[in-house]
Amino acid sequence: MTEHTSISDDTKVAMPIRNIISIVGAVAVSTWAYSGVIERLNRIETKQEVKAEAIKLNSEFRINWPRGTMGSLPDDAEQNREIQSLQLEMERIMEEVEENDNWIDEFEPPLEVRETVKEVREMRMDIRIIQERLNILLNNKSK
Repeated sequence: MTEHTSISDDTKVAMPIRNIISIVGAVAVSTWAYSGVIERLNRIETKQEVKAEAIKLNSEFRINWPRGTMGSLPDDAEQNREIQSLQLEMERIMEEVEENDNWIDEFEPPLEVRETVKEVREMRMDIRIIQERLNILLNNKSK
């Protein structure tokens, strides 16, 4: 025998209230757990995106800062101005020295100084000769 059951919106089902409460509770717990998992995943993805952006910015900073393409600190700019000023001053001084160095190239000590240097050299030679003679005399006396 084949029994056909027809189901419609007027079909009545008898179920104990305990089972209905259990099903509603299970659906509520499942919905809460699913929402918690989704919320946790969203938080992790957001943290990962923030860290990836920070790494990208850090890489740009690490590459561009030494090149000077990101600007410079006010102290750096002031130091650069001072260095440039000192370089210009040094160039000016060197030009002045180069213009006025003929006296250095053509300098000769006065005649008195040259004679004194010559005399000092002769005296040194005389002292060496005297020391050698003294050493020879002392060595002969000790024998």
